[in-house]
Amino acid sequence: MGVMDLARVTVAVGAALIVLGGVGFVGSGASSVTALIPSFFGLVLVVVGVLAERTDMRKVWMHVAVVLAVVGILGSAMGLADLPALISGDTDVDRPWAVAVQSIMAVVLVVYVILAVRSFVAARRSGTAA
Repeated sequence: MGVMDLARVTVAVGAALIVLGGVGFVGSGASSVTALIPSFFGLVLVVVGVLAERTDMRKVWMHVAVVLAVVGILGSAMGLADLPALISGDTDVDRPWAVAVQSIMAVVLVVYVILAVRSFVAARRSGTAA
């Protein structure tokens, strides 16, 4: 995967997070703006992905995107702790929508970081810009 492909993947991941945040916000009853956190992360990733596609600073923007993704993972991974209880149907899970959205966000971002690191390594090995 080349840098242009990774930039497009970044835009796609950002768009998916925007939708995820919107679904989480509506699904949770639109009671808290924090449900839109995935959308805010997604918007930033879309902007960074577009900047990577359209500027000469692709490598910088792609590294910024990965750092943001790692921050997103750290912030959303706490939802993974309650995910087994939610999946098993435990009704004692506080904020089930938050658990689901945080877990999805964490998994999507982990996959994205893995793809990005693989792209960076491949670019390094081939001598092209990441």
